[in-house]
Amino acid sequence: MANKTSQHILATSANLLGFCLFILISFHINNKTENSLIDEFTSVIALLLTISSIFSFVSIKTENEDREYKLERMADYLFIISLIGILGIICFLLTTFVNK
Repeated sequence: MANKTSQHILATSANLLGFCLFILISFHINNKTENSLIDEFTSVIALLLTISSIFSFVSIKTENEDREYKLERMADYLFIISLIGILGIICFLLTTFVNK
């Protein structure tokens, strides 16, 4: 069985991880971390994206079809949870900046 989504999850997770790190660095440079939960949520999302990337990478490299399928599904679930989390972060950022 060939990997259907692992290559896409790996590439997209890495790109979104860069987006999360950009948000974290931006908040730390502007000293906005003391009164904001965005950096904590972004850190959790970055961790989920990293784990998703690892699972998809191992899924690509494994020879065992059953393990490949399980790892690909786990990477897929973590990826969709991360996407929903990023949507939440973006909505929170928009409401924060609109209310100012």
